[in-house]
Amino acid sequence: MLVYELPKGGAGIDALVKVERPDPKPAYRQVLVKVRACSLNFRDLGIVLGKYRMPVRENVIPLSDGAGEVIEVGPGVTRVKVGDRVAGCFFQRWVGGEPSADVHASALGGGIDGMLAQYKVLEEDAVVQLPSHLSLEEGATLPCAGVTVWHAITGHAKLVAGQSVLLQGTGGVSIFGLQFARAMGIEAIITSSSDEKLKRAKALGAAHCINYKTTPDWEKAVMELTGGRGVDHVVEVGGAATLARSFGAIRMNGKITIIGNLSGAPTELNPSLILARRANVQGITVGSTQMFAAMARAIEAKAIKPVIDKVFAFEETAAAYRHMASGAHFGKIVIRVG
Repeated sequence: MLVYELPKGGAGIDALVKVERPDPKPAYRQVLVKVRACSLNFRDLGIVLGKYRMPVRENVIPLSDGAGEVIEVGPGVTRVKVGDRVAGCFFQRWVGGEPSADVHASALGGGIDGMLAQYKVLEEDAVVQLPSHLSLEEGATLPCAGVTVWHAITGHAKLVAGQSVLLQGTGGVSIFGLQFARAMGIEAIITSSSDEKLKRAKALGAAHCINYKTTPDWEKAVMELTGGRGVDHVVEVGGAATLARSFGAIRMNGKITIIGNLSGAPTELNPSLILARRANVQGITVGSTQMFAAMARAIEAKAIKPVIDKVFAFEETAAAYRHMASGAHFGKIVIRVG
């Protein structure tokens, strides 16, 4: 089979190389998936650029996100059957409950080989059947960005209809968050440096849009938009450069879910920011198989369609990475494998 390999983390986009590997075979309670599509996350770009915080194995097959059809099952498999359309879970060994301390060792495209291959063996308990109305390209967008913001909104923040959330930027996580918020009756405020992207976000259901370039004190704008109360929840993707403003945007006893660090050098957190808002702050990393399955049911029930920015051919993998690096995308970037 054909796969892409990255010699080592930080080797750069041009180091990605397409090679032949033997076709894999499923073992006990494993399934073999013919991969049809993959999608990119900021984490994947961080890995090739050497900016990812976790260890990455040498000559790793990249990408955590991929979807396809089950073409063979190993002994003991009962959850899925040949012909099922599935996506792999980001963590291959986190079914539910609290994750183990070494869960990152089972992360696709980092601790273990990922999805950017024609065929992939996955654990039976770490695949989820796709909503019936989604294409395989759309299904490939779900495992990381979708599950992460689902975990943030429904798991950590436990938002309900009538509450509010602030979403930063218009990448995959924030656009999924916007779609989930709209489906759940949650008021979403979204930020971007592009008025054109904000226009598109408004069409997807954003209640309010803030251009953080023209409104650098965007936390004050959030306060004005919420009548001085602040939002119930912030999905924090910016990190060091935005966290202080996120504290300024939440209500008293509000929640901040830290899921990324896209901007700014690491800094010490000022405890007074937490005390001033009596804030609940939690860091999360994607989610479990059970979270993914719950999200998939909600996507099916509400007929949510992932927003795909652009689809690249397998041979255009490097171009897909460069497109992500440009920051021009709105929603998810997909690579069609077969």
